[in-house]
Amino acid sequence: MMETKGRVLVTGADGFIGSHLVERLVRDGYEVRAFVQYNSFNAWGWLDRCAPDVAGHFEVLSGDVRDAACIDTAVASSTTVFHLAALIAIPFSYQATQAYISTNITGTHNVLQAARRHGVARTVCTSTSEVYGSAQFVPITEAHPLNAQSPYAATKIAADQLALSFHHSFGLPVVVLRPFNTYGPRQSARAVIPTIIGQIAAGQREIKLGALGPTRDFTYVEDTARGFVAAAACEPAVGRVVNIGSGFEISIGDTAAVIAEAMDVDIRIVQDDARIRPESSEVDRLYAGIGLAQELFDWAPECSGRSGFVAGVARTAAWFGDPANLSSYKTDRYNV
Repeated sequence: MMETKGRVLVTGADGFIGSHLVERLVRDGYEVRAFVQYNSFNAWGWLDRCAPDVAGHFEVLSGDVRDAACIDTAVASSTTVFHLAALIAIPFSYQATQAYISTNITGTHNVLQAARRHGVARTVCTSTSEVYGSAQFVPITEAHPLNAQSPYAATKIAADQLALSFHHSFGLPVVVLRPFNTYGPRQSARAVIPTIIGQIAAGQREIKLGALGPTRDFTYVEDTARGFVAAAACEPAVGRVVNIGSGFEISIGDTAAVIAEAMDVDIRIVQDDARIRPESSEVDRLYAGIGLAQELFDWAPECSGRSGFVAGVARTAAWFGDPANLSSYKTDRYNV
């Protein structure tokens, strides 16, 4: 192990991006405290299956971001906080709006208050490209208007604004990092790429999907993790919102075709009405402008352009193709 670079806290460390970020931080030589959601099984989410070279080299603390005391204990003595804990599934936000408010807004408020109380040197809060709504111009820069088209997006806008307000009001060193559509191994089945890959890996050839026309800027998870680390170390990024993405857009229909080719199968897409968002809630186009990340902290995606996307999809499909990994997913049902 390398000499430690400082003690960092990752909230949402048991999740998709959070677990990859923990691995990146451990390998980069940080002392990592991983905050996971308490459960009676004492399960650590994806951290239970982290890479062998990382296992045992981080501390785990179970709690709930909605509880201020839990967060205060977790934040204490940390030099940097990466706040990723959130409810993220858009369809479920139609059903459980109050839960999204409690987790995404109140949870962020608890993190910010604790970071302020303990004098944390840097807090990186996780945003989402969904806050922009359908693109009014492309590429979407940080100057694009905010337009919440789902309760999820609304709570993330509120959380982002809270974070920036703590910087302006109290001088808290905050960075709001705004990833575009991260994908890769361990992603939730509620996202489109695991939905497609999971169905194919399970032997299905009639693939159930929602709208095929919307475009997305898919960012490979290792690029996203690098973005978090780089943003935290960048003084000029404090008090700012910064996009990270692949700089490449592709429709959902074409994404399915890329995945089918990578997995060497022929598929037929069947529209499933349950997967269609309400008309005014669908975000039709997302395409990231990433010039500010390049300017401020010299970040650029390694999986960029169509070739990078194809490579990232191949890695993701290979991971899902392992029966031990696929067994964690219920590919025969729609995960809201």
